[in-house]
Amino acid sequence: MADGTTIEWTDATWNPITGCQVKSPGCKFCYAMKLAGTRLKHHPSREGLTVDTKNGPVWNGRVRLNREWLGQPRKWTKPRMIFVCAHSDLFYEEVPDEWIDWVFVAMALSPKHIFQVLTKRPDRMLRYLNASNRLYQAHEPLKNVWLGTSVEDQPRANERRAPMAALAELGWTTWASYEPALGQVDWTGWEFLRWMVSGGESGQGARPTHPDWHRATRDFCAPHDIPYLFKQWGEWAPAGMSGWQRETITVLPDGRVREWGRGEGRLVHPAMAAMRRLGKKAAGRALDGVIHDGFPQVAA
Repeated sequence: MADGTTIEWTDATWNPITGCQVKSPGCKFCYAMKLAGTRLKHHPSREGLTVDTKNGPVWNGRVRLNREWLGQPRKWTKPRMIFVCAHSDLFYEEVPDEWIDWVFVAMALSPKHIFQVLTKRPDRMLRYLNASNRLYQAHEPLKNVWLGTSVEDQPRANERRAPMAALAELGWTTWASYEPALGQVDWTGWEFLRWMVSGGESGQGARPTHPDWHRATRDFCAPHDIPYLFKQWGEWAPAGMSGWQRETITVLPDGRVREWGRGEGRLVHPAMAAMRRLGKKAAGRALDGVIHDGFPQVAA
């Protein structure tokens, strides 16, 4: 856990559960998976949770309950936004319902904080919160818990929309993280969201994003009064930014990548985007010159 983080949309991370399994294309360069297999490989909370492959460490499917960290939020006196299970997925299939119960009880006992849950498995999240035999029980949704899902492309948006809509109908504050954005998404049907985050991928091997995907997401949020936060460009940013000297590629609207200046890699129509590699810090997080830092107006 960390009381303080570089993640732009939260104040702290809390990892009562660690370990996971690759679920979809967005998991390929998971920072938590890499840390668990490198710098934190011998930490008691991460040891034995990954296997080494030619492409780096990969989750092996095991999970671990870090029982001693369950009460950590109650010790933080200053209210903060807390990213729950940043190095796992609370609703990964191998996480027992009992462990999820304890996490929800801990969140209920710390109403001064906002807890940001993010999962690639919203179907299980819905089943869990609809169950009648869980330890955690509430007459209404917890106002200090925001339930989110990760979406990286249209197929994942299609499969994850219905359970999120059902959770919104139940009264939960719902949100989506479109990061890493790996393909264009039509957000029609997601008007129920209370928050939207989007961003590109960072780190070694990062896949480029297309600027129009984020513009479309921003423009979807505006008329529906959904607060929008643009998290980062990541490793690649639009080539029109000044001061760039490194390699350039072009990204097609469907996500295909071409090298710059080699036949079909040249800009042949306006929908192709020229992107240059600089790294997360230099690329920044301004979308069309604007920093978007929207958050839900929901008090803990």
